[in-house]
Amino acid sequence: MATDTPTHRFATQAIHAGAAPDPATGARVQPIYFTNGFVFEDTQQAADIFALRRTGFSYSRGSNPTVAALERRVAALEGAKAAVAVASGQSAVLMVLMTLMQSGDAYVASSRLFGGSLGLMNRLDGRYHLKPQFTKGLTPADFEAQITPETRAIICESIVNPCATVMDLAGIAEVARRHGLPLVVDNTLASPALIRPIEHGADIVIHSTSKFLGGSGQTIGGVICDAGRFDWAAVPGRYNLMSEPWADYDDLVLTERFPDFAFASACRVFGMRELGPGLSPMNAFLTLTGIETLPLRMERHCANAKTVAAFLKDHPAVDWVSYPALPGQEGEAMAARYVPQGPGSIFTVALKGGEPAAVKFIMSLKLISHLVNIGEIKSLAIHPATTTHRQLSPADKAAAMVGPETVRLSIGLENAEDLIADVAQALSQLG
Repeated sequence: MATDTPTHRFATQAIHAGAAPDPATGARVQPIYFTNGFVFEDTQQAADIFALRRTGFSYSRGSNPTVAALERRVAALEGAKAAVAVASGQSAVLMVLMTLMQSGDAYVASSRLFGGSLGLMNRLDGRYHLKPQFTKGLTPADFEAQITPETRAIICESIVNPCATVMDLAGIAEVARRHGLPLVVDNTLASPALIRPIEHGADIVIHSTSKFLGGSGQTIGGVICDAGRFDWAAVPGRYNLMSEPWADYDDLVLTERFPDFAFASACRVFGMRELGPGLSPMNAFLTLTGIETLPLRMERHCANAKTVAAFLKDHPAVDWVSYPALPGQEGEAMAARYVPQGPGSIFTVALKGGEPAAVKFIMSLKLISHLVNIGEIKSLAIHPATTTHRQLSPADKAAAMVGPETVRLSIGLENAEDLIADVAQALSQLG
């Protein structure tokens, strides 16, 4: 769904963007439209909507008024021209890859990504020949070194899950521009409250809305944001869904019909209508409600995470902590440049006692929940080596800072003193 240029500051947009009082009833809260289909005025309107000659709602798999409000809000927060909401963050990654590329195409991907993204990329390579070219490191030069004539995109996270490394987005974007490639950034761990990747040169931004945007761990969802500035027609045939005629849509060319958001339109037509990962209007409503408090929550998330990370860093049972906001940590300068508020609330901590200590620590926590999600108002812990990143080799786990000795923490909004007390008592069980 396209969005207008924002005119308000971030916190105001988080509350108001994309929604308005219901014209039929005056309801101030965005209504939940539980309906599969929408009645057409006449057969011509129905034909025009299906042929993309006019906008409108036809079937909730493609779009729905509640979902459209969420799309407009996230697009406004990210500074995007349009957004497409989908059933999950994993669906967002899948749709981006399949919309950008055909079998045999390649893309440069960061070697440090969420385990689910890595698993999907490897599976798509094996079954559909969409080839990830993983970087050896995380610098712009590392991304440039992997580019080949078959490369069609560059993909990274703004803040790496789960080690909290902050990426040099502007540097990577410069590499992408030099080679005529779109930069795709997964902004889940930062949220637009901390980083707006489009301002640093990203062309496409994706989120798992199940994390910070929703905030309460109630819903699954994803969203794709289109910056609207990449030239999809610059190289004929390279990005055919955006730049070439669709025979089944009367030879419609999306870059001509929707020049400001051709990629989002391709995701809508190919991804939503044909692949079908639609978002429930109830999940859209709950995510909209969660976003209203996003700026306040992220401020508290960052403050609590820094406090807990600092406590862990100085504890004798701890080997290291991967939170770059702490003085002297690797990546401190990059974090200060991109996320002066703090690099989010997700980080890993390594216990000196190895995997047995990591497991015992998790099982000894009382306030912090043993749970696989992140970005909730409640604090969470998981052992990534045996869960979220289990498919990685031992060497890759070590490089991603998710070895058997590590625990991933997602720090919530509880009182920091209570979180430290819980961490302290769990560490005391290690002997």
